[in-house]
Amino acid sequence: MLIAEDKIDNPVLAVPSSHAAREEVMSAPVPPPPHSTDRWDAWDSFLEATSETGFMQSSWWADFRVNYGYEHFGIVLKGRNGIVGGALVQKYSDTSDCCFYYVPEGPVLSGDESIAGEIFEAILEAIEQRRKTEDQTVSHLRIEPRWQRLPGFVRGFRSTPESMDKYREPRNTLCIDLRPSEAAILARMKPKGRYNIRVAQRHGVTVLEDTSDQGLADFLRIYKRTAARQRIGAKPSGYFRTLISMLSSLKNGSVFFAEYGGKRIAAAVVVYFGRRATYFFGGSLATYRRVMAPYLLHFEIMRRARAMGLEWYDLWGVAPEDEPDHRWRDLSVFKRKFGGVEVKLVPTLDYVYDSAAYDRCVAGQRASGDTGFRDPLSPECIPNPEACE
Repeated sequence: MLIAEDKIDNPVLAVPSSHAAREEVMSAPVPPPPHSTDRWDAWDSFLEATSETGFMQSSWWADFRVNYGYEHFGIVLKGRNGIVGGALVQKYSDTSDCCFYYVPEGPVLSGDESIAGEIFEAILEAIEQRRKTEDQTVSHLRIEPRWQRLPGFVRGFRSTPESMDKYREPRNTLCIDLRPSEAAILARMKPKGRYNIRVAQRHGVTVLEDTSDQGLADFLRIYKRTAARQRIGAKPSGYFRTLISMLSSLKNGSVFFAEYGGKRIAAAVVVYFGRRATYFFGGSLATYRRVMAPYLLHFEIMRRARAMGLEWYDLWGVAPEDEPDHRWRDLSVFKRKFGGVEVKLVPTLDYVYDSAAYDRCVAGQRASGDTGFRDPLSPECIPNPEACE
């Protein structure tokens, strides 16, 4: 028997079912209540011990997203020995009468394949019960699990192309194994990657952390120049002010800078979660490209993550190798110089509840002219193919 717990309204329901948990999902307050540590600790601890998920299923990420129009509710399934799976579901309203559900880096299932399908069905049933309480039309449920293969029990979902809309995250990434020695990590890089690290060292580039107000200002200066150079819409300053403050206070991440001649010329926002450090946002000043600061910046981030006991450095998004015209081509050339393991996740999956509302949602996104999901900025590349060679 599984126990289903609603993490917003906080009832715990023991359901006498031999197959799946059923949950009476109650309406969440709007906006959701402030973060409650004791309410979420067990869920976050479960996530950090589970490799097939990430920080976007965490309580702090849900709290952060409230600032940008996302409500959320949670479904936690418990077995005899504790949590076995669940999902933190975000809700975004396209219009006053239409919304959709989104589960980034989830749902989260048990590693025991004999019950994973049961857990998945219980999650879907709980989401369906929640949908029935909505005043708005729910167009679809979107899931982006961190699975490398699609289980047979996932049925009725459709894969969606990258160009569909902006509400998605990368499905191909590159992870550097931090468990070997530093010498071995360097040896696994491409020769050009090792060479560029040495170039930066010879130029006297140094790396430091700074999450202060000055650090935020310096990051924004570098980030906005990089976004303009790459013709990418930059996120507002308030986004990073809130994000960096939260990462710093919770000790879930930091901001790193590469300095040259007393000037900060490259930056990276890094998130710590479970066994991974993730490069989330960054940028660099093209004027100083010759000193190769981003290479040393990322190597030093790897060294510090390794010293913290983390096992992987996730470079967060690369173009598939068989797509030479992908808009991340140059960025991916840069990242692949660090070596690493290519991770290909299952595609973004949509379960459509209302076809007409779904079509309107997709059409509205295409009409908006948005370039797609969150663009991970290259810390080095400029709109010149030779810049990444």
